[in-house]
Amino acid sequence: MTDFKKMVETLEQTTEKDRKLTPKQEQILKAAVEIFAEKGYASSSTSEIAAKANVAEGTIFRHYKTKKELLISIVTPFMTKFTLPFFASHFAHEVFEEPPEGLESLLRTLLKNRFEFAKENAPLLRIVMQEMAFHPELQGKFQEVFLEEIFPKFEEALNQLKEKGKLVEIPNASIIRMIISSVVGFLVTRFIIAPDLNWEDEKEIDYTIDFIMHGLAKK
Repeated sequence: MTDFKKMVETLEQTTEKDRKLTPKQEQILKAAVEIFAEKGYASSSTSEIAAKANVAEGTIFRHYKTKKELLISIVTPFMTKFTLPFFASHFAHEVFEEPPEGLESLLRTLLKNRFEFAKENAPLLRIVMQEMAFHPELQGKFQEVFLEEIFPKFEEALNQLKEKGKLVEIPNASIIRMIISSVVGFLVTRFIIAPDLNWEDEKEIDYTIDFIMHGLAKK
């Protein structure tokens, strides 16, 4: 079961500043996460969210002017916490403080860290995957985070591996595309598409790393 206290910590982290949620906001956000994850944004109503949160519908609009603003308030900090730690923020300190020893060690640290985060925040991950294609605001925020925070740090690590002769000489953008698509595909399948399959998580992490490395690691 997802720990909502941990999700609240995620939602309190923004790209601009930390802000504490009021008890009413916590109730509203918890209800919105559950309903958006179950029904999707378009099929959800603020009256349903209010009923589940045990607040008046007007209370929602005192905190969030529109349903879209409520969605953005949920998704934006999640994207920041999910994507920035991919190759930045606290995760960057752990992964990139020292040059990576090799591609496998970089991938294993990255994948295990994001696996635990996705496991704790599966409903939020579901909302992001469901709504990203339909909301230009979300796409813009994701692109901003990726281009300004993720890509430069990832590229730096890949260049260090290339200098050591441990990575093939193909464009960094292509390598990043292959790694991210494999990692995100693994997490989405594991926690959203088929969460009830009999997964052996450690083996799946190993399989994903082997798959990414095939054709990338220099023999």
